[in-house]
Amino acid sequence: MTTAAATAPAAVTLDQIRAAAATLKGAIVATPFAHSRTLSSVTGAQVFVKFENLQFTGSFKDRGSLVKLGQLSAAQQRNGIIAVSAGNHAQGVAYHAQRLGIPATIVMPEITPYSKVRQTKGFGARVLLHGQNLADTEPFAAELVAKEKLTLIHPYDDAAIVAGQGTVALEMLTAEPNLDVLIVPVGGGGLIAGCAVAAKAMKPDIQVIGAETALYPSLYQKMRDLPPKMGGATIADGIAVKTIGKVPFAIHQKLVDDVMVVNEPEIEQAICLYLDIEKVVAEGAGATSLAALVGHPQRFAGKRVGLVLSGGNIDARLLAQVINRGMVRSGRVLSLRVDINDVPGTLARVATVIGETGGNIIEVRHQRLFTDIPAKAAELDLMVETRDPESARDMIARLQAAGFTVHVMSSSSSGSD
Repeated sequence: MTTAAATAPAAVTLDQIRAAAATLKGAIVATPFAHSRTLSSVTGAQVFVKFENLQFTGSFKDRGSLVKLGQLSAAQQRNGIIAVSAGNHAQGVAYHAQRLGIPATIVMPEITPYSKVRQTKGFGARVLLHGQNLADTEPFAAELVAKEKLTLIHPYDDAAIVAGQGTVALEMLTAEPNLDVLIVPVGGGGLIAGCAVAAKAMKPDIQVIGAETALYPSLYQKMRDLPPKMGGATIADGIAVKTIGKVPFAIHQKLVDDVMVVNEPEIEQAICLYLDIEKVVAEGAGATSLAALVGHPQRFAGKRVGLVLSGGNIDARLLAQVINRGMVRSGRVLSLRVDINDVPGTLARVATVIGETGGNIIEVRHQRLFTDIPAKAAELDLMVETRDPESARDMIARLQAAGFTVHVMSSSSSGSD
């Protein structure tokens, strides 16, 4: 990979990003850029977080959308605009189009969660559901562009969009000019492209590093001339993009220093860290920058690192699942199987031992039929919440000391039977 230069391609300049910032002033949320003492302690770096999840529509997409809409001609505004999106771009475009009085059409796949459809309609957009994925929706949207003379608002492959997203880094470097590294989530590439232009112009020696989900490492592969190989269900659906935009990639080649990939458990852990430490909700895509930092602390030790938390639009049920899985990984929730004699009072004895160690039984089930143990015995399947991994190990030891055989069915940190 070539070393990043301090100048940007002509497609987007620092002056354009500053002009975009003037357009955005007073029209979007001035999101906090704050030092995190606890994340700094956890990672060994000096960590600063840009909380773009606090934008009105829940993501950085408010920025580029408004900048692009503000550059449309009067005729384009009268005719209306169209966007293809199943998430944050749809809401950003719809919200600002409503504010500006521009008719908006948003094309979404038929499988888009209804909550996102409802939110987008709530901003006054005409929402059309078509196809099973974004690849299906794009030809349909192209037909509408030609038929109704609409202007397509692309989520990332547009210089105005890139300039708008670049205001994120402009604000970060203005607040903390001594940053050593920016870590930015990467999907289609518009956000990191704009951030790279602003950051390298303001501080040429700063490192700009992308963070991608390992299931969709489009930029990682493209910058290394690797054959495209991607796909799968990722929690970072907001950056599950198979093709990097041409406008952003021209910038990436010159200004982005590296791209890191993170796996699903690392992203889930980062979501939990934001919730536990910063008391904020991050969607999967928004948490990838923290996941990259936490996964490679030695690389960033002692450096002043700016993280872009790009969005917080995560389904409540999915967030609950992530939290529960995080408790399992941290050893605070265990699945145990205890071999018992099937006689009255045995369950009470097991529950007493667990309670004495501070454990809380969440679920319990006797298994008498689908097992090879003697007919006078049973297997007791328990889901138990504990204070921490140490108390979990103590609980298992006490159960064993009481004469029970204990099998740990799932736990990351409490050991096995």
